[in-house]
Amino acid sequence: MSKGTIPALPEGYADWLTQLKGDITQARQRAALAVNAELVQLYHRLGSEIQQRQEAHGWGAKVIERLARDLKDAFPEMKGWSASNLKYMRFFAQHCPDRQFGQQPADQLPWFHVVTLLTKLDSPAERAWYAQQTVLQGWSRSTLELNIKSRLQQRQGSAVTNFVSRLPAADSALAQETLKDPYLFDFLGLGHDAQEREIEEGLIRHITRFLLELGAGFAFLGRQFRLEVGGDEFFIDLLFYHTRLKCYVVVELKATAFKPEHAGQLNFYLAAVDAQIKAEDDKPTIGLLLCKQQNRLVAEYALSGIDKPIGVAEYQLLRDLPDTLGRNLPSIAEIEAELAGELNTGSEVE
Repeated sequence: MSKGTIPALPEGYADWLTQLKGDITQARQRAALAVNAELVQLYHRLGSEIQQRQEAHGWGAKVIERLARDLKDAFPEMKGWSASNLKYMRFFAQHCPDRQFGQQPADQLPWFHVVTLLTKLDSPAERAWYAQQTVLQGWSRSTLELNIKSRLQQRQGSAVTNFVSRLPAADSALAQETLKDPYLFDFLGLGHDAQEREIEEGLIRHITRFLLELGAGFAFLGRQFRLEVGGDEFFIDLLFYHTRLKCYVVVELKATAFKPEHAGQLNFYLAAVDAQIKAEDDKPTIGLLLCKQQNRLVAEYALSGIDKPIGVAEYQLLRDLPDTLGRNLPSIAEIEAELAGELNTGSEVE
């Protein structure tokens, strides 16, 4: 073998290397999760002890400040010992005594996800729902904050649909949960009088934000998607494929209040997609009609006579929903800055 020649790989080596890479990646992920769980458990224990000693001995905020300095001195290589973060630990122990958000263990979440759930939500039931969705969907903290701010729980699964009577039972519940009402398009920066084409163009320009609002599983396939039926051309506003539902999703935008004839038009598009595009192993195509306004009873009546599975929901171009709770606790940004050593002091919780 000449110098510089790479020897031939033994038989099976490439497959073995691929397997090893997968095993190592999984082991690293498990190790990271284990470290995170230990950290959250440690913070809970420390928060419990702070709470107990304050209640038993009447210690005030000055003790926490002193403890923060002493822990920083004792463990200079570790971050997380700011006074504000210690108060978050106490708040965690006080409001989550069993270290659980409903059925979801808090130690399956990164620490600042835990802080977000505690400081942005009052209801234990809401904390449990968002904690569970965070783990299931793999939300980043910014996505979690955005979904809390937009009140996702109240909107999820609220669209008017005929799914129960038009889809198999195994599919209808998941399809229903996939749709929302209303959809929030305030990120477009458009006013209430925006026309359909403006909204459609804005959604495509902000496709990443649009897909985030639609939810997990939506894959964008095209805008003004062309269909030909009997020599006539028709154009679907937006076409998606949903990876969990295993079906195409046709989205039609209406810059007006819902009218029954809108459902008939969308029903026609769904029939065409099923006939021309849907593969044998795809499930029935679903339609989503997004309107400026809807009368739920009118929508229910209209959909009851439609053959294809359709959902009707409103969209909002300007945020009409109130922001979630503001608190006197320090913001997460302030805490992170402290952990990075960028702030010497921060807002405090008494």
